[in-house]
Amino acid sequence: MKLTRSKQLVLAGAALLFSVTGQAASQEILNTSYDVSRELFAEINPKFQEFWKKESGNDVNVKQSHAGSSTQARAILQGLKADVVTFNQVTDIDILAEKGNFVAKDWNKKFPNNASPFYSTTAFLVRKGNPKNIKNWDDLARADVKLVFPNPKTSGNARYTYLASWIYANKEFAGDQDKIKDFVSKFLGNVVVFDTGGRGATTSFVERQLGDVLLTFESEVNLIRKEYGADKYDIIIPPISILAEFPVAVVERVAKSKGTLDVATAYLNYLYQPEAQRILASSFYRVHDSAVKTEFAAQFPELELVAIESIFGSWAQIDKDHFANGAILDDLLKKAHKN
Repeated sequence: MKLTRSKQLVLAGAALLFSVTGQAASQEILNTSYDVSRELFAEINPKFQEFWKKESGNDVNVKQSHAGSSTQARAILQGLKADVVTFNQVTDIDILAEKGNFVAKDWNKKFPNNASPFYSTTAFLVRKGNPKNIKNWDDLARADVKLVFPNPKTSGNARYTYLASWIYANKEFAGDQDKIKDFVSKFLGNVVVFDTGGRGATTSFVERQLGDVLLTFESEVNLIRKEYGADKYDIIIPPISILAEFPVAVVERVAKSKGTLDVATAYLNYLYQPEAQRILASSFYRVHDSAVKTEFAAQFPELELVAIESIFGSWAQIDKDHFANGAILDDLLKKAHKN
């Protein structure tokens, strides 16, 4: 059957409209995250997809990328097309704001709690029975104890660990800088391997059987023990440790170019919803939702959580003082290796 010219145009227009609306109804976003969050977002993403379908009527495919937080920031600067970042360190988002305006300058005001939907702290994982009798940070500087955690140059996880050891020493030695540096140097000297990220450190401790203590996020030590068996590992929560926030941001420069700004923003807002907060808590992350906090209170021991800014100042100052080339971390590592 032959179609008139007008009918052909109508059908062509309808096909084009269907194609355009079909594309708009199905989008893809990339969440670029820190190294040990694979299992967490594997659980969150399908729930968000259901939520977004109900809210908007549209489908979304959430892709993941995982590596050390600082490594991920560099990848975005070099062209990785991330729509959102869910990092474990403020400075790695700040650098995206400063270099190329990938995120908004006021990114930490775009979402509640300084754009940190959940938080954690540094904890210790030891082998069953705690053979080295590890109780607190001071035990980690003993000559007979070997440690595993990532490289503070590449991992936000490791930077928290390093700063947490400093926080302990600051309290223990009443702010005496020489004694603090001596303690942290001994602590660093006990590290048997500096992996690039948290998951690599877990592999070194669990599969390669290196070290006596793995230092990582409280969430990670609990998940390791759950996965590999409570009969193999014990968890030590030191009485004082660091408040480790997990900042998030929309990579607006990328999301605007891809037309995903709305769904990317909704994705991060979803992390604050009770459903997501419950998933986070069940994965041993500490959350802000009061009802969920009460529900999961038994699994989170009380301890003194110290905010980084109260000891070190801003993250920018921390970077300059501790993690820049030739700064305090490098000096303490040199001292540790001499000893």
